[in-house]
Amino acid sequence: MIATHNPAVFVLVIEPDETLANQLAFDLQEAGYEAIVAHDAANGLQYCRTRQPALIVVDRMLVGESGLSLCKNLRSIGNPSPVLVLMARDTVDDRIACLDAGADDYILKPYRSEDFLKLIRLYLKPDIDTTEQLRFGDLVLDIGTRRAFYNSKAIDLTMKEFELLKFLMEHPREVLTRDQILENVWGYEFMGESNVIEVYIRYLRLKIEEEGQKRLIQTVRGVGYVLRDS
Repeated sequence: MIATHNPAVFVLVIEPDETLANQLAFDLQEAGYEAIVAHDAANGLQYCRTRQPALIVVDRMLVGESGLSLCKNLRSIGNPSPVLVLMARDTVDDRIACLDAGADDYILKPYRSEDFLKLIRLYLKPDIDTTEQLRFGDLVLDIGTRRAFYNSKAIDLTMKEFELLKFLMEHPREVLTRDQILENVWGYEFMGESNVIEVYIRYLRLKIEEEGQKRLIQTVRGVGYVLRDS
């Protein structure tokens, strides 16, 4: 029996392999989500323009255009939906390539339903209706809207950018190790090197630190990072 979910919440699957696409869609529907399948980048992009997916799953290897190119395209037009990339390799370079393209996370092949749905549920947790805000000087993080404001300027954040900034703002002036950040922001053990943190720190700095202004997110060499104003 298909579980009942908010019908407005749907997941877009962009997968050229028809068998895998059908399996992904079936698992999503069994878990209670509405699934729409596109087999190429052009049709996937069209769905994104006509409807707002709650989440996008895209294969890194698409016909005519890579999944990473599609990610960059989606971010360039301002699409905020979380993007998960299906990929066959799990190297540091592969992870960084996904993140640099604007993807939020990745799913490894061979495909495993349980791992896939666990990640989907993580990204599609119901929004919490809250007016709570975190403040650090002129930096404000609105928990309900998942947006940051710096000197009253609104800043849109991806899910992982929000979680990382939230963790830093919950522990102002406290040096946080890379292991602490990985455990609390990613919520699972991130195998290998921790370059993923550096990538997201760079994204946050570009968004919240104006040119010529003091650095808010500071690097503590050999340890981790700290949010401080001096």
